[in-house]
Amino acid sequence: MLEKCVNLKISNDRRFIIKENGEPFFWLADTAWELFHRLECDEAVEYLATRASQGFTVIQAVALSEFDGLTVPNAYDRLPLLKNKDGNFDPTTPDVEPETERDSSSYWEHMDFIIDRACSLGLYIGLLPTWGDKFNIGWGKGPEIFTPENAFVYGKWIGERYRNKSNIIWIMGGDRPLENETHEDIVRNMATGIKLSTGNKHLMTYHPVGFNSSSKYVHDELWLDFNMIQSGHGGINIKNYEFIQKDYALYPVKPTLDGEPRYEDHPVDFKADNGYFDDYDVRVAAYWSMLSGACGHTYGHHCIWSFNTEKKDYFVMDWKKAIHRPGAENMTHLKKLFTSRPFLELASWQELLNENYSGANYMSVSRGKKYAYVYTPNGLDIKINMNMLADVPKIENETKIKYTAYWYNPRNGEYIFADSAENTEDFRFKEVVTFVPPSSGRNSDWVLVIDFSNKNGEDND
Repeated sequence: MLEKCVNLKISNDRRFIIKENGEPFFWLADTAWELFHRLECDEAVEYLATRASQGFTVIQAVALSEFDGLTVPNAYDRLPLLKNKDGNFDPTTPDVEPETERDSSSYWEHMDFIIDRACSLGLYIGLLPTWGDKFNIGWGKGPEIFTPENAFVYGKWIGERYRNKSNIIWIMGGDRPLENETHEDIVRNMATGIKLSTGNKHLMTYHPVGFNSSSKYVHDELWLDFNMIQSGHGGINIKNYEFIQKDYALYPVKPTLDGEPRYEDHPVDFKADNGYFDDYDVRVAAYWSMLSGACGHTYGHHCIWSFNTEKKDYFVMDWKKAIHRPGAENMTHLKKLFTSRPFLELASWQELLNENYSGANYMSVSRGKKYAYVYTPNGLDIKINMNMLADVPKIENETKIKYTAYWYNPRNGEYIFADSAENTEDFRFKEVVTFVPPSSGRNSDWVLVIDFSNKNGEDND
């Protein structure tokens, strides 16, 4: 297969993920946790091709998965691990018996196929070596099989297997907290084993338990290249921007992103009585985080991560229908906007707002050298401190700014001119400009886009 992926690295300012040649990399991920465990090859090809066509760049999937990943075989009746003499699944003895010795290819050969196909489509795999219940069972099924010693061995083995794959991003953890030193040692040793066997050529992060960030547990670990939060599914309007802002302010500086926000068609707080998150909830989480300093964003659908096939009140549709839900299509428009202007310039800049709101109406703001974005979740008026937009000191009374303003519709990816478009504002007389969105109310979210230069049309570098 033609390989379309290159190795990734962290940008010089430590805020973004970039390609090895210095080009920006926009992390737009989907949570497909059970991908290797549940899908046949043809189904995996269909899934990957669809996500690639929608503009996704990363697929988050698990080697030792949550849904009975050790005890229930994959689609070809193969398990990932062998048992030891005591009858326990042993992570130091993966079942790699080849197809010629069995009726079907090994679990790991099936993984190889999916990873290679993803790469041919330009997709990276955010690869979790294991779900967290295999070292901290918590509310899962486990069983707990990892110790600090065998975690290192397993890390070296899986790292060696995929060391030459340029489309791998390692994700440690797996939705579990580190509650004691043993948990910490297991994760650290597994990460160390991977880093040693890969020559540190792949980036690595940590997927935390819900309503937390990896920074709570492992920010200072040398193996952690960027932070990941899981804002989770526990309620409407979870303030994921607060997690992003907190991570953004940490030292040492590391990129951060929301790796598991509220899933589309997921029961609110895990209870169908509360209703389900929809595409609007998905968009709010995405724009709040992106305009608060995130280096990318992860989408999720409740029936995709599980690759559900039976409808019930907790999983309401087949995954093949879910793959085309509006929230996923809206992520295409998200990527379109953020890659339309120099992405590596973008920085959170809440000071641009003359007035903000709380709760569901919170507006998030970022700007580059010659552009700015403001997201209003419910279409409330936006008041911009224009003098801060162009970094113009107030004492320079003759300085003017030329700007063009648009409304970007995050539901369909279309631009329309804003009410102050193609204007030149004189700071002596009007330092605050109010922009009125085309509509307001739930599902009337808008992004105000402002492109600007000084009075001569020159850059404001």
